Amino acid sequence: MARLTRFFDPFIGFLVGTVVLASLLPARGAWADRVDVLADIGIVLLFFIHGAKLSRRNLIDGGRNLRLQLAVLACTFLVFPVLGLALSSLPMLSASLATGFLFLALLPSTVQSSIALTAIARGNVAAAVCSATFSNFAGIFITPLLVGLLLGGAGELSIMASVQKIVLNLLLPFLAGHLLRPLVGDFIARHKKATTMVDRGSILLVVYSAFGAAVVGGIWSEVGLADLVWLLCLNAVLLAAIQLVIHLAGRMLGLAQEDRVVLLMCGSVKSLAAGVPMAGVLFPAAGVGAIILPLMIFHQMQLITCAIQARHMAAAPSGEGGEAPLPAAQR
Repeated sequence: MARLTRFFDPFIGFLVGTVVLASLLPARGAWADRVDVLADIGIVLLFFIHGAKLSRRNLIDGGRNLRLQLAVLACTFLVFPVLGLALSSLPMLSASLATGFLFLALLPSTVQSSIALTAIARGNVAAAVCSATFSNFAGIFITPLLVGLLLGGAGELSIMASVQKIVLNLLLPFLAGHLLRPLVGDFIARHKKATTMVDRGSILLVVYSAFGAAVVGGIWSEVGLADLVWLLCLNAVLLAAIQLVIHLAGRMLGLAQEDRVVLLMCGSVKSLAAGVPMAGVLFPAAGVGAIILPLMIFHQMQLITCAIQARHMAAAPSGEGGEAPLPAAQR
């Protein structure tokens, strides 16, 4: 069981269960309004906790390698969107799924997974903490900007309304949590299990709200088995392509092996924890279910691929593997 959970995040099971529940028993009428309010509260709590976890010391220590940090940001917010834009323009996806596929390419990196995988692969953990944390912080600003530029015509998206929601629901709670870190940081650190439950519970609540609204709007009459197969294929191509670019970039930049690990583990992944709440804020409720579907598939795919690579790197004898190994999807 322990080996299995290294490759499959048990949280994915809860996500799938939530999608099934929302498909069978979607919230309707007044209950749907209450669920939406609870989902908004969950988003605020989620970003407050993220802000309270942000350590300025870790940012300073890890941020000294400016070349590495800029490389991670370039992969996350430049290379990924270019690849996502190219693949999402292919004709096999419906408009809503294509929007979701491009949206996942605009998101920041994960935090916990990136750091944990970097540690397993014997990478530069301090730099990974800095890269993942700063990517999430920058994503609060950069992702909505990219969404406005590339998806401004999606659904009923209003850039000004989105900016207002981002400030109220994401930025202010994040800043409040960080400013109150001296008061609440120790409490959150001592109650890690409880905060993780709030963290993941908030995501599940947003997913239930989003998929419930999508089911009422007829998502499963629009998304079929063929669509899911195409999503799997395009997600695999996207992940393989970004990891190939990262492999080549690590060589061209002459990064040390431990820094190449950081570039791979932080630059080739996307945050489900940030993506689901952002989708709930940026897009109309009825369209969020289809938009987060590509992200949910990509999330599990990236965990499996990066976990395999991390274990391979950890098993390599010290001093060998001066170059980061090619992504598993390309071997």
